[in-house]
Amino acid sequence: MNYIKTLCLTIFCLPMISLWSQNNDIKGSRPNIILVMTDDQGMGDLSCMGNKVLETPHIDKFYSQSTRFTEFHVSPTCAPTRSAIMTGRHEFRNGVTHTISQRELMNINYTTMPQVLQSAGYQTGIFGKWHLGELEPYPPHNRGFSEVFIHGGGAIGKAHQGSCSDFPPNFENLYFDNVFLHNQTIVQTKGFCTDVFFQAALGWIKEQHQANKPFFAYITPNAPHAPMIAPERYTQRFIKLGWDKETAGRYGMIENLDDNFGLLISKLEEWQILDNTLVIFMTDNGQSAKPAKFNGKKLKVYNAGFKSGKGSIFEGGSHVPAFWRWQGVLNESKDINALSAHIDLFKTFAELAGAKIPYTCQDIDGTSLVPLLENPESNWPDRELFFHRGRWKKGQNPEKSKSKGYAVRTQRWRMVEKRLYDISNDPYESKDVSKQYPEVMQRLTQSYEKWWHDTVPMMINEDRPLSSEFPYVIRYEKQKAERGIPDWVPPKI
Repeated sequence: MNYIKTLCLTIFCLPMISLWSQNNDIKGSRPNIILVMTDDQGMGDLSCMGNKVLETPHIDKFYSQSTRFTEFHVSPTCAPTRSAIMTGRHEFRNGVTHTISQRELMNINYTTMPQVLQSAGYQTGIFGKWHLGELEPYPPHNRGFSEVFIHGGGAIGKAHQGSCSDFPPNFENLYFDNVFLHNQTIVQTKGFCTDVFFQAALGWIKEQHQANKPFFAYITPNAPHAPMIAPERYTQRFIKLGWDKETAGRYGMIENLDDNFGLLISKLEEWQILDNTLVIFMTDNGQSAKPAKFNGKKLKVYNAGFKSGKGSIFEGGSHVPAFWRWQGVLNESKDINALSAHIDLFKTFAELAGAKIPYTCQDIDGTSLVPLLENPESNWPDRELFFHRGRWKKGQNPEKSKSKGYAVRTQRWRMVEKRLYDISNDPYESKDVSKQYPEVMQRLTQSYEKWWHDTVPMMINEDRPLSSEFPYVIRYEKQKAERGIPDWVPPKI
């Protein structure tokens, strides 16, 4: 009888014990970390999330193999999200209250997450969009990145009020054959921008792997940010189906992203580093898409049930995909419903890397997700996340925007200004229940009032004068005159 019990334990329990052991002690395990964050792609922009038009087989497969944070939130717009990831603080608390007008400049006195990783021996690289300042000393080479391969400004071929601008040739050559900043040299590339960003990232990743160095790769393509342009081989399928040019371009960009993501995973498999690499796929805010036309008729673009997207303080503005895969370590096809956010990545990555956050570091608003990665069923205290669309006019007193454009989220509730939604039962915010739960409204309102009062003094860019120059335009013209713009040589992968 004892023999039978022992045999049963061996057959049925040891695999569970093994999995528990793999997941239970990942602090300081020093995995490589690859964070892929797309631009303006919402919850409805993947076939694994219910889109019946798009074909995204590579991300779909990744989704099926991943631990998924199903209640993961970011900021309503892009530069704010990026600053929150870099600092572990709400964007307003690191000075970023807009995407332009010098209000996209992240507090220069703050320690960034890649700087902390560097202190633990990690190589750090960014490939794509930075959008946290072109003025010195704000660019990424001063903020913790040892490898830089980026476009300028908030989008390829765009210039905005203040210093936020891309390089001049990109104003005409939108998304194809662009010039990018590679470390300290502006280079001329060939091909579609998303392909180039992934090519650069993969070459660098291969180099770090061959040198046996732990790395953090921050892959931030501008796709599918407007304008909606993709290679013809990606747009023609949608044109033939009857979709308008704009939608075909956007969906083409997403399917191109999917192919590049598939290339990334296949190369990690080929190099046999998936068992020591955490790969994350997420997006920087909710969906940004105009109403589509299908065979000439207006049609709302699929958004996974949400009623809003980018820039919104409703769920659709901040609720984004977050798929985490670490082969053999994290659970596959596992959903974690705990309320989590971009501000949590700072402490999570530092803890995984065994990096010490310096005592001089700013206060961190986020918390480490490692306990949930180790045990998805672990107790996770409720919390309050604060959202504000920002973007008030330059020079306007922020206090005038205090009472509009804000939201507070807990595990169950989302208060949107004077409305309240029971997200646990009404995830798409169809019914305002503020009158049924006045005590919840009072509690969340008081929390927001305190948060706002504490945060306003940290909005350090509100009175910053607008720059009269575009640093990346000046840099381009100077290099072109002095030594020309060399061709970028794609790395062999």
